[in-house]
Amino acid sequence: MAIINPENREAEVKLIYYGPGRAGKTSNLKYIYNKFAQRIKGKLTSINTNGDSALFYDSLPLEIGRVKGYKIRAQLYTIPGQVQYKATKKLVLKGVDGVVFVADSMALRQQLNIDSLEDLKENLAIFGKNILQTPLVFQYNKRDLEEQGIPLLSYETLEKDLNSQLVAPSFEASTVTGFNVVETVKKAISLTVASLQDRL
Repeated sequence: MAIINPENREAEVKLIYYGPGRAGKTSNLKYIYNKFAQRIKGKLTSINTNGDSALFYDSLPLEIGRVKGYKIRAQLYTIPGQVQYKATKKLVLKGVDGVVFVADSMALRQQLNIDSLEDLKENLAIFGKNILQTPLVFQYNKRDLEEQGIPLLSYETLEKDLNSQLVAPSFEASTVTGFNVVETVKKAISLTVASLQDRL
């Protein structure tokens, strides 16, 4: 739930990066942190999960200018993609304002993407949120792996699997090269802030 302070004319939104394990959620935050170091008030905070490469909790505060006279700050979080971290997912999702769903483009990860999206729907429902009414952007990550001859799902297949009913904005991306990483977060923030306009 966005925190709005009318006295100070400040608002803070919570944006969650969701998706299967090792899809590139943490890599998104690291790229954004390095790209916008000048505008970030604070540090990229991470807690490791028993040596697993995925980090269960990453947060990044980002100042993003003003809307309707309000100074807007976005808190970016990632959560674990692994099934065993159900409690952590629910904890971090509490009060979410917008979601970036990071899908893994590798063909062998197709079902994991579908299962993770279903998991997102169920976890949002726990907090009384409908995925159809939640600001959402899809990012189809790891497009750079095509150059290495790794079989990837086509954009059309990813759209059919994940976005045929939701019809949310979507981006092909690579957190390795930075391709569409910034575009993804900008779109997610703009949708999230737009959903709050009536409250500002």
